Amino acid sequence: MSTITIEKARIQDAEILTDIKKKVFDAEIEKWLSYAEDVVDYNIQPPGYDSIEMGKYMIHELNYFKILYHEELVGGVIVTLEGKRHGRVDRIFVDPDYQGKGIGSAALRLIEEKFPQVKSWELETSSRQLNNHFFYEKMGYKKVFESEDEFCYEKRLQLDATEAGETREIHIQGDTLRQVDLSRLQVEQSKVTETDFYGIDGSHSTFSNSSLMRAQFSNCNLSESRFQNINFKKSLIADLNLSHSEFAHVSLGGTYFHDTTLGEEGEPVRFERCDLKGALFKDSNLKNVELIDCETEGMRINKILVKDLLDAYEIVHKKR
Repeated sequence: MSTITIEKARIQDAEILTDIKKKVFDAEIEKWLSYAEDVVDYNIQPPGYDSIEMGKYMIHELNYFKILYHEELVGGVIVTLEGKRHGRVDRIFVDPDYQGKGIGSAALRLIEEKFPQVKSWELETSSRQLNNHFFYEKMGYKKVFESEDEFCYEKRLQLDATEAGETREIHIQGDTLRQVDLSRLQVEQSKVTETDFYGIDGSHSTFSNSSLMRAQFSNCNLSESRFQNINFKKSLIADLNLSHSEFAHVSLGGTYFHDTTLGEEGEPVRFERCDLKGALFKDSNLKNVELIDCETEGMRINKILVKDLLDAYEIVHKKR
């Protein structure tokens, strides 16, 4: 048996994996950011890296593998499959006590073997983590983008003849492409700015590592779609049916919800482990929940019914 193996992580592994992850990234923070207190580098201190609940989410939703060294859990690697032949290494970490033993490089090779259909792997790392640059380049990754804070790397593997397929002949009339079957087509490094897509069946398609800035989606069926690792800053999300959807580990600072209902079934919304400090709920139906000018039947603050608090207030107020 090989001394280094990977296995799909289980929910029961979340606590120990989070402990290792915290140990790794805390050491990286001390190494690369100790000199700059005001610097925030999300590659060195990724959001939720020390959260067990975030770990459980990643185990449930992503391809999260634990790394075993002589059958002892020493790290993890998290990947996302993007489309038919693309993959992303979201995170890889090895306990500092076990680094320098070739565990990280072996884990990446095992991931490539686990997903042989993937012919292009990508990842990001901090511009500050110089040792990471050397490591990824040693593993065959090439730098494709560089900024002051971040380096992006890609590793492209060779397509065999059957995967490459045959070149399709596409005919365009004027500026319109009509009634063409583009199913299972792989579109890469292409420019489609200011292009209109109308009456398209794009079910099971994927958009990854792409810029869709100022794109518009209207009158579309996006049921059972997945949006992960997306920048929705300053976006408008309106006139949607989000019944039975889930929002996990989302930053909602400055978000404005209005004219929103719970649908015909009236199933309650649940907020768990959310920081809503300073939030304002106004002119809303909050039965059995918690505010200002709201229906508060059954609502409690510190286990005290709001109705009882209001009754007590009225009594005190009348005595004045």
